[in-house]
Amino acid sequence: MSTQSNMVKVAVVGGEGIGPEVTAQSRRVLDWFAAKRNVPMTLREAQYGLIPYLATGKVLPEDTAEAMDEADAILWGATGGPETTEVPAAARKAGSLLGLRSKYDLYANLRPIVASPALSASAPLKAGVLDGVDFVIIRELTSGIYFGEPRGIETLPDGQRRGFNTEQYTTNQIRRVARSAFELARTRRNKVCSVDKANVLETSVVWREEVIKLHKEEFSDVELTHLYVDNAAMQIVREPRQFDVMVTGNIFGDILSDCAAMASGSLGMLPSASLGPVDRFGRRKALYEPVHGSAPDIAGKGIANPLGSILSVAMLLRLTLNRPEDADLLEKAVQTALASGARTADIAEAGAKKLSTVQMGDAVLGALDRISAKEHA
Repeated sequence: MSTQSNMVKVAVVGGEGIGPEVTAQSRRVLDWFAAKRNVPMTLREAQYGLIPYLATGKVLPEDTAEAMDEADAILWGATGGPETTEVPAAARKAGSLLGLRSKYDLYANLRPIVASPALSASAPLKAGVLDGVDFVIIRELTSGIYFGEPRGIETLPDGQRRGFNTEQYTTNQIRRVARSAFELARTRRNKVCSVDKANVLETSVVWREEVIKLHKEEFSDVELTHLYVDNAAMQIVREPRQFDVMVTGNIFGDILSDCAAMASGSLGMLPSASLGPVDRFGRRKALYEPVHGSAPDIAGKGIANPLGSILSVAMLLRLTLNRPEDADLLEKAVQTALASGARTADIAEAGAKKLSTVQMGDAVLGALDRISAKEHA
C-alpha cells in the first residue's frame, strides 16, 4: 500500500460464497471514485476462506492479516457456506469474523434502513408502511452473548447434553455504544430508541439504567425512548417510520436488523459499518460489509444483489474518507438505477427483467456517469 499520509488505505476482502461476486462490483465503484472524483485512497485485494486455507492452512493467511492490519478501512464480502465443512472448526475459529471484530474492537455496528420508493411493488411490506422509512440500527458488536464466558457444550451425569452461553455487559461497554447512538441522533432527527429485555434479563436492567444515566449526564437534548425487543420487532414491521436511531445489544441487533430488511425491500439491499474507537489522531478502524451472508445456494451463479455491498462503499466514503458529497452521489446513483427499473432477482417484481450481478454494477456505474456529467454540464 501507498505510504503517502494523505492516502486512505482500503483492504478489499471478498471472502466466500457470493462475497467475491458482490465485492467485485464495489471494487468497480471504488475505482470510479478514485478515477473520476480523485478520492485519495489505495486499494489492496486479499483472500479469505477456503481458497487460502487449501494453500496455506489458514482461512486468514498472513498477507490478508497484514493488509487488514495496515488498512484504515476494510471492505468485506461474506463468510461461510458449504465450504466451511472442508475447513476444520479450529482453523475456521482462528480466522473468524467474530475474532476480527474483537481484534480491532469494532464495537459499534451501524445498519441504515432506508425504504426505496422504487421497490414498493416488490417489498414484503405495504407501500404505506414503508413511506418515509429512514432509520439506523446501532448494534453493539464486541460483547454480549456472542463473546461471553463461560460457554460450551457438556454432558450431564444423566447423559443429557447441555449447551450454555453467557450474556454479559459492563458499564463501559454499554455507555460507549449508547454514546455513538446519541451522537448520531444529533446529526439526524434527534431521537434514540434503546432496545432491551429489562423485564426478564439482568444484563438488560443494567443496559437500560446505564443508557438512562448517560442520557441524563450528556445527552438530555436528545429524545430517548425504550422498547422491549419483542415489541421492537413488531414495531419495525408495523410502523418503521417512527424510528430515527435504534441502539441495542449484540444478539438483539443481529435479529432486529435482519427483520428491518423487510422495510428496505431485501436483505441484499442493506449495508453496514462496524466502527472501532477513535484514536489520538482522530482516526478509527472500520469494516464495511453488506448485511447479507454468503448465500451459498446462489454463489457462482452471477445473480446476487451487489447493492448492499455498493451502499457499504457509500458508508465508507462518508465515515472513513469524510466525503459526504461523494457518499450522497453514490446513494443517488443507486436510487436512480432502481428508479430506471434495474432489478436483481431478489428485488424484482413479477414480470420485471432480472439483471445479473455485473449488470446491476453496470447500472449503478452508468447512473454515476450520467449524474456526474449533469453536475459538470
